[in-house]
Amino acid sequence: MKLKIPGVPQATVLRRYTPGQPLVDGPVLSLPPGGAIAEGLSKILERAGVSGSGESQGGASQRWAAIIFDATGIRDVAGLSTLHGSIAPAFRYLRPSGRLIIFGTPPEDSAEPERAAAQRALDGFVRSAGKEARLGTTANLVYVADGAESGLESTLRFFLSGRSAYVDGQVVRLRAAKPTPTADWAHPLKGRVAVVTGAARGIGAAIAEILARDGAQVVVMDMPAQGAALAEVANRVGGTAFQVDITSKEAPAHIGAYLTDRHEGADIFVHNAGITRDRSLVNMPADQWASVLAVNLDAQLRINDALLHENVLHPGSRVICISSTSGIAGNRGQTNYAASKAGIIGMVQAMAPEMARREMTINAVAPGFIETAMTKAMPFATREIGRRINSLNQGGLPVDVAETVAWLGQPGTGGVNGEVIRVCGQSILGA
Repeated sequence: MKLKIPGVPQATVLRRYTPGQPLVDGPVLSLPPGGAIAEGLSKILERAGVSGSGESQGGASQRWAAIIFDATGIRDVAGLSTLHGSIAPAFRYLRPSGRLIIFGTPPEDSAEPERAAAQRALDGFVRSAGKEARLGTTANLVYVADGAESGLESTLRFFLSGRSAYVDGQVVRLRAAKPTPTADWAHPLKGRVAVVTGAARGIGAAIAEILARDGAQVVVMDMPAQGAALAEVANRVGGTAFQVDITSKEAPAHIGAYLTDRHEGADIFVHNAGITRDRSLVNMPADQWASVLAVNLDAQLRINDALLHENVLHPGSRVICISSTSGIAGNRGQTNYAASKAGIIGMVQAMAPEMARREMTINAVAPGFIETAMTKAMPFATREIGRRINSLNQGGLPVDVAETVAWLGQPGTGGVNGEVIRVCGQSILGA
């Protein structure tokens, strides 16, 4: 139990996923009934055993677990009135840890200025709704491109479930991709080989645990100096450990050879390894700048190049790179770290088209304030500010980053490519 601090508001305990937990903890309101993708959404909810309704009546006696709104048919400013008129009456009746999920079409895909304006308006609506929500409720937007309708299920399930507890105010684009059915939603990664760098502790260890929980065979990697801790993680997840310094010249070839020889390649590769060497710009030595860029960015570029050119990754593979909100908003004393994390985003966006041609994806996850051993060592005031400057009024947990990585690693998430997903509770930094 957390100690109550006088004068500091207490955060809502978020509904996080546990195995066997139902997708939602109550009925789902799906609006409007005649939306362009409404039928597909209803079928997904039916398969998931979710009860729902197309009526926003019922008042306080009806507490919704989620509101889903199909806005793909909105073509002009007048159509936005339907969005407001439908959601506003029900929004106050969302349960704690409720969900508002809006589906639209990518504004950039429309040649009609009025339609593009209306669809872009959904972005501002969702971000603002997320800031107004209470008691752990989140609001997110999914833009569905033409031809991507068949790839909705994994993304809808993620945003409805407790897996997305700390993902708020996000805008995700879903593009057409080869449909890949999921046989077992309790173990969506079954039969896939997953690799996690920097896995000896913290967020990396949490990622390994969640990937294993979801059915993946996990290979954990870290520096030789972390060998004992790495072996513990490998034993805990029933995986294998590979000690490697990812900054060494030989590392990409050694990693590729190990994965090919031991596992016949890989299906998921998570670039989690990273370091900080914080110092103000004018006082930062060249070696501190270089070491952070070498670990956080250059190693990822060189390893990705080897994975692709040596055909280590299987068709349908997923590469997930851990960036940071510091790479989006910057942070005092972290010019090296923020540069490296922003560079990851550039790499992901540039590689996405080639990955799509290979029937693969690459995405970035950008954590905000996550409760780790490092944040526990922060001064009280700094730590509390980090926790409070987001819509959920609290810090995230390593598992929140891990759940997002696992969703991006699923076979059914092939339409999400080149995206940056912030796991930050809708932090005001970089919003």
